[in-house]
Parts: sequence; C-alpha cells; structure tokens
Amino acid sequence: MDRLTAMRVFVEVVDRGSLSAAADRLDMSRAMVSRYLAEVENWVGARLLHRTTRRLSLTDAGNETLPRCRQLLGIADDIQSQVITPEDAPKGMLRLTCSMSLGQAFLARVVTTYVKRYPATAVDLWLVDRTVNLVEERVDLAIRITNQLDPNLIARKLATCRSVVCASAGYLNEHGSPKHAEQLAQHNCLTYSYFGKSLWDFTHHNEPVSVPVSGNLSANESTVLLEAALSGAGITLQPAYSAMPLIQSGQLIALLPDYQPAQMGIHGVFASRKQMPATLRTMLDFLVESFSHNEHWLSVQ
Repeated sequence: MDRLTAMRVFVEVVDRGSLSAAADRLDMSRAMVSRYLAEVENWVGARLLHRTTRRLSLTDAGNETLPRCRQLLGIADDIQSQVITPEDAPKGMLRLTCSMSLGQAFLARVVTTYVKRYPATAVDLWLVDRTVNLVEERVDLAIRITNQLDPNLIARKLATCRSVVCASAGYLNEHGSPKHAEQLAQHNCLTYSYFGKSLWDFTHHNEPVSVPVSGNLSANESTVLLEAALSGAGITLQPAYSAMPLIQSGQLIALLPDYQPAQMGIHGVFASRKQMPATLRTMLDFLVESFSHNEHWLSVQ
C-alpha cells in the first residue's frame, strides 16, 4: 500500500477523532481507512491508537509517530507545490503574528520587502506577547522561537536563534562581571516569563551547564528586559538579533564568551496544509531566504 496515503489516513484519523469521520473526509470506506491504519502500525511495528467504542487516543508510539508523519507529509506537499503558475500567484491578505522584539528588529523589514515583491498581497502583522490560537483567532502564520512545538500544528523550521548574556557597564562596575556561568546565581538576572525564568542553560567545552537564576524583574516581552538592562537593572539573556546592535555600539557588554546559551529553533507555524494558499507558501519560502541573509541567524539552508 502507498505509505504516504497511509500516513495521511493516520493523521486524518487523529485530527478527526474517529475512523468514520476520517473516511468521510478522505472519501474512502471505513474498511479502507482501517487497512491503511494497520499498514502504518505494521510499518512502525507498534500500536498507534487505543480504540474504544467511544473514543480514540494515541499510544506512546502514536505520540512519537504523529509529528514525524506530519513532517514527511509536509515535505511531500512542498515538493508538489514548488512551481507557482500564473494562476497560483500569491494574492490577498496574510495574517501573520510574532513577538514584539522579532517584529521590530527583523520581521517588519522582511514583510515590507515581501509585499513589494508580490504587489497583489497584503500582510496584517500582529505583534503579541503570548501564544496565539491560530484557528480561533484566524491567524494564517505564526513565527515562534521555541524548541517545543505543538504536534497538532504544522511547522517549518526557518532558522536558529542564538542568544547572548549581557549587561550595561554601569551594572558591571557596581556588581562585577561574572567569569563563570555559575556566578550568575549571585547576580540580579532579568528573566523572561515564558523561557528560562529560573534556569539558564549553556554549553561549556561541549558539556551542558544549567544555572539557577533569579532577580527582581521578569517580563513576558524581551524588549522590556532589554530596556531594563540598558538602565543598569541587571544581567539579561537576550536573542542576538536584539542585543548585538547594542553590544556593537557599546551600550551593552557581552558576558561569558566561553559559554554558549541554548539555541532555539525559529519556526513558521500554521494550522493545515490543505489547500495552502500561495501567499502562505511564498511567505514561508521568503522567510527562509531572508533569515539566511542575516548574520544574526543560523539558517537551516
């Protein structure tokens, strides 16, 4: 049997919550859905679903297999949709969301260039400090910096985000400069509410190092912490795209050069590949291209 179709059936069964609903959506018999589902389980070598008369739930193997099936199906769909015909040229509105810091430092310029390249398009750029529900809030694309993706959404990796530990000269003159990551525990660290609020992770000589940190200021938007660091409030862990211009101008000082902060994936996240509009497809390609041309990112290409 066709394994791509079998994977698509498995994903559809999970998304629809039943074999019958998946059969209706895929326009095939329930028996055929069962056969394709059995094919995926035979291929994986493990049961993927707990099935009762009332509901389906994923087994541990199913939880491992689902995101991989989505990824493989995404690759197959990308191959199919590489060529844009004149009839499929991007047009219309794309609603895109990201963090305030990423929007201000990078994405606003990228979006401006995109709409110039594709004049029949428009972008509604929504800068927020929380995780948006794409379906409920009718968002086409979210740019998220994370290593923990929602397996129920489709994600395309765009680049890798590097971070840097930094502080102002005023703070360091008063409190001293840490020479080892462990010394951060003795400093006022300005922490991000959604990531690394109590623990900062590093690599030092190829060995992982985790340091408990605390301070008198945390925030859900990294630009607030950046402004606080500029004012001498403490030490901050910032994405390189925000901090490096200030470090290069001397307003902030980079710390702990022998310690590499944990890197985060930058992903374009969207709800479904079904009937993906050309605006979304071309925006994803354009973002990969744009990230690869900027020195602050580690591109996936």
